[in-house]
Amino acid sequence: MTLPNGLAPPRPDTLPLCLVDASRYPAWRETRPPRLRAWLDGQGFRGEPGSTCLLPGEDGAPAGAVAGIADPQDPTSLGHLPALLPPLDFHLDPESPVAIDPGRALLGWGLGAYRFGRYLKSVKPTARLALDAASQPEALTLLRASLEVRDLVNTPTEHMGPDELEAAVEALATAHGAAFRSVRGAELLAQNFPAIHAVGRASHRAPRLVELVHGDASLPLLAIVGKGVCFDTGGLDLKPAEGMRNMKKDMGGAAHAIALARLVLERRLPVRLLLLVAAVENALGPEAYRPGEVVATRAGLSVEIDNTDAEGRVILCDALAYAAEQSPALLMDFATLTGAARIALGPDLPALYCNRDDLAEAYLAAGAAERDPLWRLPLWRPYLSYLKSNIADLANAGASRMAGSITAALYLERFVPEGQAWTHVDVYSWNDADRPGKPAGGEAQGLRAAWAFLKRRFGP
Repeated sequence: MTLPNGLAPPRPDTLPLCLVDASRYPAWRETRPPRLRAWLDGQGFRGEPGSTCLLPGEDGAPAGAVAGIADPQDPTSLGHLPALLPPLDFHLDPESPVAIDPGRALLGWGLGAYRFGRYLKSVKPTARLALDAASQPEALTLLRASLEVRDLVNTPTEHMGPDELEAAVEALATAHGAAFRSVRGAELLAQNFPAIHAVGRASHRAPRLVELVHGDASLPLLAIVGKGVCFDTGGLDLKPAEGMRNMKKDMGGAAHAIALARLVLERRLPVRLLLLVAAVENALGPEAYRPGEVVATRAGLSVEIDNTDAEGRVILCDALAYAAEQSPALLMDFATLTGAARIALGPDLPALYCNRDDLAEAYLAAGAAERDPLWRLPLWRPYLSYLKSNIADLANAGASRMAGSITAALYLERFVPEGQAWTHVDVYSWNDADRPGKPAGGEAQGLRAAWAFLKRRFGP
């Protein structure tokens, strides 16, 4: 079994890694030999979170290491270690003052060791954690799914367009014997997905709706929808250069949806799965959809295009309407939908919208338990007035700059039938700078929370 970067199979010659925290470090230090106490003091090690100290052996070679962590329930508390320790193989010292679950250790170390090396001649090696990965199958699957999100988002658009996003879903379907289809180009109009077609028609790469279905029809239907805008110029309402620079990540919602579907399939959650990815490029060209146009939608509502840069909600509305036609037990969508969510919550907290309090509370509780937080924002329906149109049923945006994330969620809610259980996550999918366990670039945010939520809702 090929392990992700930073992980190694157990061997007898690996070095012990002791985990401490600031409160328990002094007592642990007192149990060390005098020469090691002097060494630790000389290195200024105090057991503080994010700190490490290599321990010398009698011959001067490394004999192990000690590391300070804050929260053993948070996998990213180990995220600093792969980069700060030398590229040697370590195992968790069973006598550590701070115990961490092996699955969380595997996940945190793997997240910290991740490097996107597709275009690099060489990647700097990291320290590796030796452990029996086969004994932690769920953690390993969760790590692989998280890294898949990062890889998909980090890949530039020329190698991650609608074709490649479709191929990722098809590969997942093939691996699990799932039904697969892709509705592309003009066929979108023939099969009544006009809004997806309108947004993507200007690109030389055809827009499409990609569908995966798996599971017995007697099981509850779980529908997962992802926004797959593989590059967003803003369309004719062109983004400035700064705003366009990282728009390869605008398919981050689709990446999350695909990764969550992988978890459902590989961990055999007892549901019938419907995965939908609306994959387009919001491009410039003679066929680009224009401000002021009125676009038809699958649900029968007409939408006036106030701003071509509010395209994600336009493609999602067709996918949501199609999913809702099948009356799923739960409908979930993921989208890098609004900059307004980042203004409100910053880069680390995905915004959660939900039309049922019990679902929202369970989702938030799962995020807290997994140390993968989300923050609920309200579906404040009076703000629908911001999307009023004089010539269509609603507009995709409006003149007001108020409540931008909320109005986007309210737009989506118009395409979810009353009584249909629904969650929407507005996710950034990105780290702006390197941090322990969170390298700059694409990021899986709220994925662990979503999986824990689904396990509790549908699991045995």
